[in-house]
Amino acid sequence: MKRLDPRVFKVPIDRIRAGYYSDIYFTRYVEVLKKDDRHPWVLYQFFPRADAVIVGIDEALAILRYGTGYYRDEDKAREIFQRILETERKMQAASYDVRMDELMKLTKERWELRRRLNDLWIDKWNEIRVRALYDGEEAKENELIMTIEGDPTYFGYLETVLLGVMARATSTATAVREVVKAARGKPILFFSARFDHYWVQATDGYAALKAGAFGVSTDANADYWGTESLGTIPHALIAAYDGSTEAAALAFDRHISPHVKRIVLVDWENDCIGTTMKVIKAFYEHIMRKPFKPGITDPSPIIGEGKGKIWGVRFDTSGSLRDVSVTPKDESSLGVCPELVWRARRVFDENGLKDLKIIVSGGFDARKIDLFERLQVPVDVYGVGSRLLRRKVDITADIVEVNGRPCAKVGRRKGDLSRLKEVPSDYWKGG
Repeated sequence: MKRLDPRVFKVPIDRIRAGYYSDIYFTRYVEVLKKDDRHPWVLYQFFPRADAVIVGIDEALAILRYGTGYYRDEDKAREIFQRILETERKMQAASYDVRMDELMKLTKERWELRRRLNDLWIDKWNEIRVRALYDGEEAKENELIMTIEGDPTYFGYLETVLLGVMARATSTATAVREVVKAARGKPILFFSARFDHYWVQATDGYAALKAGAFGVSTDANADYWGTESLGTIPHALIAAYDGSTEAAALAFDRHISPHVKRIVLVDWENDCIGTTMKVIKAFYEHIMRKPFKPGITDPSPIIGEGKGKIWGVRFDTSGSLRDVSVTPKDESSLGVCPELVWRARRVFDENGLKDLKIIVSGGFDARKIDLFERLQVPVDVYGVGSRLLRRKVDITADIVEVNGRPCAKVGRRKGDLSRLKEVPSDYWKGG
């Protein structure tokens, strides 16, 4: 197992060191220790409040790597930091207004301020001891996932951000691992970007991939890994082609890179099977230049990966609708239900489309995926979105030893450190 280079996380070093993202009570806690010239040697331990897939360790390490230490002249550092913030606000305005001369001047000013601020920083990373699990490992409730030993005046103010990055990534990873297990080896597409702020996409995507997701939907989701985002033809493109799924699919095929799998969204008319067959016919006749007759013509030349071929179709029927092919019953016949997929697979196979993949999305969580798998519904890929962001796993930190002696609040004590691995000072070089 290998830890990520801390530079991939793009840690906002100046803001972290200034306590910009820290709860004020943590910055004041460190302020009191410094002013009282009190420098205990403490053991901090971090643990989840539920069974979880732990992710966010590497980002926490990056924050510790760049944020462990202090400014030798804190008043001067605060003054410079405020000037950096003001300069960045001016840079933003100049950038929006495309005032390039001013932007270049401000950029130079900002880098000079950053240099001066960095010259004041006393790095103490090598004076703390860190032990931790690896991203992607599982941990039980209250099991230790990371410890820090050292003088808390160097790192105590970071508690907020350390807990936050681990809680966010762990929550996402835990939810994704649940659906990955429920899918029994079938691919999971992580489609949650639209349901949260774009700032968290890189963290969420990394957590999803670490937990076993097959793919993510934005380049930001894939940023830490360097993988490529995946996606399907959206409803918006179909609308832009006057509601013609066939026209939108053909346009997509004409203009999008050949290495991208052509996955067509086919629920626009609430007739997934009928729309799929219309798209197959349109593709075949456009590519092969001859008529397509369902049940007679072999469609295999236009099924698969690459330009001029359809890799799969995606069913995304609203939970308030019943596809026209589904027998009216109760709520179990609404949305993307087992009957819809069974009927589609049968029709597709009867028409020579055995290799056409069926991707389903819309309201899928671990429970629904598990139901589909127990019923042996012939789904090839599951797309999961907002439900993956509803799971929350809190991470807690406590001091449990001070100067080598037990010292913890009632109900807390030093945990088992045996699973944790030492984090060497040069871990980002493959240590």
